Amino acid sequence: MASISSFHDVLIRPLITEKGTRLIELGQYTFEVHREANKIQIREAIEKTFNVKVKAVNTMNMPRKERRRGRTIGSVPGWKKAIVTLQTGQTIDIFET
Repeated sequence: MASISSFHDVLIRPLITEKGTRLIELGQYTFEVHREANKIQIREAIEKTFNVKVKAVNTMNMPRKERRRGRTIGSVPGWKKAIVTLQTGQTIDIFET
């Protein structure tokens, strides 16, 4: 697996889902992050990338899932999700519509 060389490698993409948009009202944002990233690295990457203060970081490993196409069985790889809580009054503009 590739190692994390800078904070740009930690964040893969923001996750925009129904639950994620409800969490934005509470000041929480969801991201797909590098599988080997820890909470401290995620906090630093969010603070440096979006110029905000992070209050808390919750992470979870999402398991791989099997998928079928006819007789062929494959799998979708596992990934890591981070829910980032910001300090009161701070927002990330990438999620605003």
